[in-house]
Amino acid sequence: MTNEALEKLKYPIGKFEAPDIIDSQILKSWISEIEAFPQHLETLIIPLITANLNLSYRPNGWTVKQVVHHCADSHMNALIRFKLALTEDAPIIKPYHEDKWANLVDGLTDSTVDSLYILKGLHSKFGLLLKNLSEEDLGRVYIHPAHGKRFRLDEAVGMYAWHGNHHLAHIRQALMS
Repeated sequence: MTNEALEKLKYPIGKFEAPDIIDSQILKSWISEIEAFPQHLETLIIPLITANLNLSYRPNGWTVKQVVHHCADSHMNALIRFKLALTEDAPIIKPYHEDKWANLVDGLTDSTVDSLYILKGLHSKFGLLLKNLSEEDLGRVYIHPAHGKRFRLDEAVGMYAWHGNHHLAHIRQALMS
C-alpha cells in the first residue's frame, strides 16, 4: 500500500484545518455537529453484529469498537480541557496515550453501549457549555505539552467537530471493506 493510500485511509475527510476567521455561523455549525455526533454514531453501530465491530478501517488500525470507545475517552478529555481553559489561565493539559487506552479492557469490549451512553450525556453537556461561551471565553487557551501549541477554544470546537466526523468516516470505511 502506498503512503498516499494509507494517508487517505487514516484521514478520510482530510486533516483538520481551522479557518482564518471563525465566525458565529461556523461555530454554530460546529456545535451542531458536536451535539449530533452521538446520534450519528448510534445509527451506524447499533445494527452491527460483533463481527462488524471487529472490522478495522485500515491495516493495523483500530477496530470499529475501539473507535467508539476512543471517542468516549477523547471527548471526555475534550470537555475537561475546555473546563480547565475556562477556569485557569492557559493551563497545560494532561495528554494521554490513546493507543494504550484503546487496548485496555474497556477499549476492547464488544459492547459499545456504555460508550454510547457516555457520549450522549457528554455531548449534551458539552453542547450546553459551548452554546453559552462568550467571545472572550472562546479566546481562552489551553496548552498541549506534546505539541507545544496553544489551542484557542474557538479552534478546539472545530477540532472536536472534525474529530467526530473523522471517526464516523473511519467506521463507514471499515464497514465498506
